[in-house]
Amino acid sequence: MVLGMPWRNQREVIGSMLTDPIDFEAFLLSIGKLNYAWTNTESLLIHLIAGLSGMDKEIATVVFLTLNTTRARIDMVERLAKLDRTDSAERKHILAITKRIKNQSALRNRYNHCIYAFDSDGGNPRSILMRIADRKDTLKMGQTHDLDKAAAADVETAIGELGQINRDIWMAVRDFNYPG
Repeated sequence: MVLGMPWRNQREVIGSMLTDPIDFEAFLLSIGKLNYAWTNTESLLIHLIAGLSGMDKEIATVVFLTLNTTRARIDMVERLAKLDRTDSAERKHILAITKRIKNQSALRNRYNHCIYAFDSDGGNPRSILMRIADRKDTLKMGQTHDLDKAAAADVETAIGELGQINRDIWMAVRDFNYPG
């Protein structure tokens, strides 16, 4: 809120902050940072697989690399956590972590599986998701998102959240005495 400014004017100021042109090169650098943060955090699932299954880190790494999608790796961790032999507090903690990882996956997928479209009038570029959705009797494809300051802020927020998830996984490794 901008103090002393009528609400109508505040909306215009806030609206212009979100639609001002972005620095596309800076945005791409942020996507690179997002990918780094994602990959780094996803690799820590090796420690969760090792700890929950009783494997050593080397065997857990082979399992992790054999599971060739993020979804499969998260499913493995969640299924191991749900085994009866896993303490309920440990299970709850690990499932909370995997939920947070999954919450970040939509944004990561949006920018990793897209092409970019540029406005000939100089407006902000857009991402076009390279995904097809089969519905009952129709196809849905080409979902677009404007690359504006709000999108850039979402990416920066996701990078920060992935960093926190990373730290929380390391704390779980320590707290539950998983192989480090």
